[in-house]
Amino acid sequence: MLNKETMNDKKESRIPKDALGKLGPLLALVVMVILVTILNSNFISPTNLLNLLRQVSTNALIAFGMTFVIITGGIDLSVGSTLALSSVLMAGAIRAGVDPFLAMLLAAIVGLILGSINGLLITKGKMAPFIATLATMTVYRGLTLVYTEGNPITGIGDSFLFKFVGRGYFFGIPFPVVMMVVSFAFLYVLLHKMTFGRKTFTIGGNEKASFIAGIKNDRIKIGIYAISGLMASISGIIITSRLNSAQPTAGNAYEMDAIASVVLSGTSLAAGRGKLSGTLIGALIIGTLNNGMNLLGISSFYQQVVKGIVIIIAVLLDRKNKK
Repeated sequence: MLNKETMNDKKESRIPKDALGKLGPLLALVVMVILVTILNSNFISPTNLLNLLRQVSTNALIAFGMTFVIITGGIDLSVGSTLALSSVLMAGAIRAGVDPFLAMLLAAIVGLILGSINGLLITKGKMAPFIATLATMTVYRGLTLVYTEGNPITGIGDSFLFKFVGRGYFFGIPFPVVMMVVSFAFLYVLLHKMTFGRKTFTIGGNEKASFIAGIKNDRIKIGIYAISGLMASISGIIITSRLNSAQPTAGNAYEMDAIASVVLSGTSLAAGRGKLSGTLIGALIIGTLNNGMNLLGISSFYQQVVKGIVIIIAVLLDRKNKK
């Protein structure tokens, strides 16, 4: 039988490990920034840092929605296709003469609907999240190609509002970064301070127990996948505005960067655990990795290999922490 002194010693020995687990992603980001700066001092130039944050914003928005999904033990492989389909429908509407604000609102609604369809297939159709979103990923991408006939939609227009969303600045800060910060603040409160977030964690921790406790699991899950679809469509709006065109291949493989950002944050793939602040750090790690390798002239082929290795390491660390 352990005495109180022995138990206190064990408790104290766990504290550094727990602190290291929480600070691990942030420390990895700091080390990566220092390393890239040593290899190429242009990395810390104000222009490059602003470009880095602008690039991170689109992935971070998708990753925020993915965090909710993964906490419940799900996965959303359709975010890239949702981004593409909502973007081309918005671009087509603008080119047809629809007010840009209404067109952007349409894209957001489309994202909500497409995400909700995923949630319905998983809850009412009793499909595994991987299979359901793999199927919708293919369907949504196919619909995008059908609508555009495989061609980009250009000539969207010169509306100030539309251009400002992707290319504007707010007090010297790229507007996409402002949207990322605002979205983070809202979703952070939703996940960590409100009943919806507590129910999300409860479902991820023990879905049967949450049902017995009276939580409407299906309704929460549908809402979570709707959030994922919405965040993907907002990211699509930003990308389309920045490029002033909607590409039918937009968002291809974006789900991988989003999942990597969530996993690197310490959010457990086993569900029931995660933090949105960690996801933001994970997105910054992925963005720094991409930006740094571009500055160093590393081939995009090798970049895919490096990111894959990073994901493997993150998953192995997650499994170790779980044990």
